[in-house]
Formats: sequence, C-alpha cells, structure tokens
Amino acid sequence: MKDIQNYQQMYRDGRLSRREFLSAMGALGISAAAAGTLLGSASALAASPTRGGSVIFASNLHGPDDTLDPILGTSTIDYTRANTMYNGLIQVWDDMSLHPELAEEWDVNDDATQYTFKIRKGVEFHGGGELTAKDVVFSMNRHIASGSPSSIKSFFSGVIEWRALDKYTVKLNLRSPDADMPVKLTQPQAKIVKANTMNWWEGGTGPYTLDSFQAGVKSTHSRNNNYWRDTGQWLDGLEITAITDPNARLNALLAGSVDMITAISAKTVDRIEESGNSVLSIPSGLYGGICCLKNTAPGSDDDFVQGMRYIQDRERIVRKFLKGQGTVGNDHPIGVAYGGDHCSELPQLPFDPDKAKFHLNKSGINEAELFVAPVLGFIEDAMLLMQANLKKIGFNLKLKKVPTDGYWGAVWMKEPMNVVTWNMRPTANSMMAIQFGPNGNWNDTFWNNDRMGVLLKDSLAETDPAKRHEMHCEMQKLVSTKSGIVIPAHTNILDAHNPKIHGFSNCPLGQFGGIMVTLFELFCCWFKADFSKFCDEYLTV
Repeated sequence: MKDIQNYQQMYRDGRLSRREFLSAMGALGISAAAAGTLLGSASALAASPTRGGSVIFASNLHGPDDTLDPILGTSTIDYTRANTMYNGLIQVWDDMSLHPELAEEWDVNDDATQYTFKIRKGVEFHGGGELTAKDVVFSMNRHIASGSPSSIKSFFSGVIEWRALDKYTVKLNLRSPDADMPVKLTQPQAKIVKANTMNWWEGGTGPYTLDSFQAGVKSTHSRNNNYWRDTGQWLDGLEITAITDPNARLNALLAGSVDMITAISAKTVDRIEESGNSVLSIPSGLYGGICCLKNTAPGSDDDFVQGMRYIQDRERIVRKFLKGQGTVGNDHPIGVAYGGDHCSELPQLPFDPDKAKFHLNKSGINEAELFVAPVLGFIEDAMLLMQANLKKIGFNLKLKKVPTDGYWGAVWMKEPMNVVTWNMRPTANSMMAIQFGPNGNWNDTFWNNDRMGVLLKDSLAETDPAKRHEMHCEMQKLVSTKSGIVIPAHTNILDAHNPKIHGFSNCPLGQFGGIMVTLFELFCCWFKADFSKFCDEYLTV
C-alpha cells in the first residue's frame, strides 16, 4: 500500500509519466484495470485543487519568548511567522539560488563594498501605505543601531550606512568587502517592516495578515487579498502553533488534528508513510549537538571537551537513531550539505573511548551535568548512548531532562552544558559568523578566537575559490578543536504533512523551509520555484 501511495504522489508531483506509473503498478502485480483506477484517482487529486479552507502547522518549539518582531527571531516558529507576514529584499530557493523579492534587482561594485537595490513599486503594507526606500532603510538600520537586540546584528557589523537615493532606490556602503551580503539578506530576521511602527498587525507586506497572536500558544492568519504578486493563494487562513512533545506532535498529524508538522524523528518515517501521510526528507547542515560553555567549568577545560568528542559513536547514531537519514558530524557546523564549503580534507574524529578516557582523566573532571530537551528527533537517544559509553570508562554524566517550552530562553547559553540544534545557513561564512564569530549574536559556547575573526573577514573578500576553501578549512579545524561545540551528526530535514496537501520539495535550510520561506505562500523552498507556477497543479486542501 505504501509503495502505491508513493507512486501516486510521484505521479501527482510530475516525477513519473503515465507510462512509468502504469509500468510500476505492473511490477507490483496490479492489474491494468486496477492500475488505471489508481492513476485516475491520482490525476483527479492533482487536477482538482479546492480554494478556501485553512491549514494548521505545528512546529516543534515555542514559549513565552515567541515574537512577531522579525529581528528578534530565534526559532523555527518565529521564522515561520516572519516569512508568512513579511517579505525580504531577496529570497533563496531550494537550489540555494538567490532571487528578487522586494528588491526588483540589485547591483554590486567590483570589490563588494557597495550594493544598490531597486525597490519594487506598488507594494502595500497590511495596514496601508506603499513600501518605499525609507522603510528599507528603517528596517535595516534596526540591526546596526546602538544596543540593537537583533539576533543577526553580527551579519551587518561592516555596514557604514543604508541610504535612500530616491523613493525606490537604496544604497548600502560597507567598510570591507562582503560577497555574502545578498545571502545574509535572505535571513528571516532581515524582513522589511513599515518605518516607525512596532504594530506588527500593520507592518508587513507578506501573503498573510495577522489575526491573533498568543506567545507560546498560537497565531492565526488570513490571506492578504492585496498581496503585491499573484501567487494564486488558495488558503483562506492558517494557524501556526507548536506541539513541543514529539510524540504528541506525531499523534496530532496521524489523528488529523494538524495538517503539517516539523522535526519528525527518523524512527517515525515508516509509521507516517504507512498512515498515508507524506514525509519530506532532504540532506542538510541541520545538526544536533552539545554546547560546552567555554567561560565556565567544565567546558573551560579543553581536555574535557575533547573527551566529549571522542566518546561520540557517530556511525551508530546515524545508523540506529537516524535510520540513515543523516551524516556523521565532525564537531563543526559545515557538513557535506554545504558542498564546496565543506572541508573534506579534515580528518574525521573517530569513536575512541580510550582517547576519551585519556582526555577526561587529564582534565581531572569525573562527572558533569547535561541539560537535555527534545530539540531534535535523535538528540535524546544520542545523549543516552553517550551517557552509557561514558559510564564504561568511569565517567558519571548526569542527564537533566527539561521541556522544550522556554528552553531557548531559560537553558540555552545559560547552563554550562546543554543540547543544541542549528539550522543550516546558506554559506559557510554566514554559519560560522553568527555562531563562532567574535561578535556572533549566538556564540553559544562563548568561544572567542582572534584568528577566527580574521578568517571570517578575509574569506568574504577572497575571490580565488582555492584560497577561500583553505580559509574555510582552517575555520572548521579551529572550531572542531578549540571551541566548546560537540557535533556528532547532521540530520536530514524531516517534515511531514497530510495527503490533502502535496507538491512540496523540501529545503536544506530548515524545517518546512521555516528558516527561509514564506510558509503558506508556498514559494521557494517548498516548491521548486515561484508558487504561481505550481499552485494550480499541486495544491489541494
């Protein structure tokens, strides 16, 4: 049954021709007449989308720190709301290519120190008023203002000024070259809001407006009937919430009480597919790991951190807990999903209990406490495995289980040892800068290294691919040997949705594209291109 449903989905998505579908049914021993019926049902579903209705999306994390202010976003649910309510200057598609959004076009000078953006005309805010250059300048200046709370302000540390040249033209001047600037502008925190307003009900230009919002509970949204581009939006409304317990989140999908869920466990893939629901899987830089804070014990001891690294049974984690839906980690965030930015020359750290014991004994530390929340599907199992392996070498690791509600505000970057999950960023530099740069907003191990700062700056200005790769390799080596991060594995992005909604292609940047795309406009990372090209063919609710 599961195979039949998979082939039907492939046919609806255009990945199988009629002939290929019928041939596949024959190989399964299905008669020609029965295969024709199955083909007809698949065709009917693809050709008959229905307008109206609503969708409930359940993320994995939320709490009292949930925000509607895009510059404050820290979690998938924040990003999802930001991408639903607002637009950015530039957007990224699922093939990691960059495309115009509120900026119709942009130009850069030869040394990447000046960018010019032509702002799209005729874009209306939810509360009225046309988008202009002053709104862009206001929005971007929020990141660089003194005392800015922006969670990506380090991305813009080289900014001299954002300046409006005329009503629809903005110029960016930089102190030093930054070839990654267009990529940085795709981040959900870099959305454009209406100048001089903190009224988020009226401050966006996105495909859905805000009806209600309760931090740590849910938000509801309605279709923006004055949206600036014709996406053929089919949904009347949507609800964005979170179910922090992974089992409860799965059961909600299976029961039909929610339509889409994020961050499913690899162990549940077969169960989801057997239920008739669909799983989206794509290799990614998404990782789960351990933060050992370098500004306090025990993480301040380099040997202790190295012992934690050698005790990771990485191959077993990928094989047993991820069911092959991932890759081994090497204690830095730039995994194989980053392509040429990944340093394949860096030796893979092995599982070596003897070396772990050596380093832990050298540290003089024989016990520690690790705060664990189900922030990613495999993380609890991986930590239990680590605890058992540490016990075998005489080390007592205490696991303190805590809920995900409020985790990022109460535990992460506060407790000396805590689990962490990070979505992939579009480039190695943007990933390293935000987490390990000297001024990184989310330097969650509190590790600072002058050489790292130099490499981050110089690599942005380096045009020679070979030299840039060398810099990336050096950065990855520094993080994997000197910082307080332990990364045993990278997991595929794993999300799921009910069979009424189809045609998706997942995005390597985050769950359900939450890091980069507008959730229910359904362009970019969910679809292979702009929504308008796919809506009629693929979306049914």
